[in-house]
Amino acid sequence: MRYWLMKSEPSDVSIDDLAAFPNQTVAWYGIRNYQARNFMRDQMQVGDRVLFYHSSCPHPGIAGLAKVSRLAYPDETQFDPSHHYFDPKATRENPRWVNVDVQLVEKTRFMPLQELRGYPELASMRILQRGNRLSITPIDPREYEFIVSRL
Repeated sequence: MRYWLMKSEPSDVSIDDLAAFPNQTVAWYGIRNYQARNFMRDQMQVGDRVLFYHSSCPHPGIAGLAKVSRLAYPDETQFDPSHHYFDPKATRENPRWVNVDVQLVEKTRFMPLQELRGYPELASMRILQRGNRLSITPIDPREYEFIVSRL
């Protein structure tokens, strides 16, 4: 099993939105970074654990726990010319972008970014490194357990 931090803008999909979706599941669409795509395509497995992180908002931080519930498959938004995430180079025969399905495990207390920064045990987390903009990052199992024990 692997562990991931996955960022979502709460104005798009928040932890409360996830809780309200059918089966409390969402397709993790719109990833347009090759490294993040490759994590989903090549490394994520059903059952992997996820820290659901609210980003690009006034108060970023961990809002809950989730799990990968479906392996990578083509992101439908790449084929829709009216969609923000349309990619004219993508075809059904050769899709460029994928998503996985993510299912809610538990809405937790909110752990803000500033709190994460305050724990020396988490100093090497990618999200805490300068310049990190990836929306999906792997998490060390010890970091995951440390965070979960404080939620």
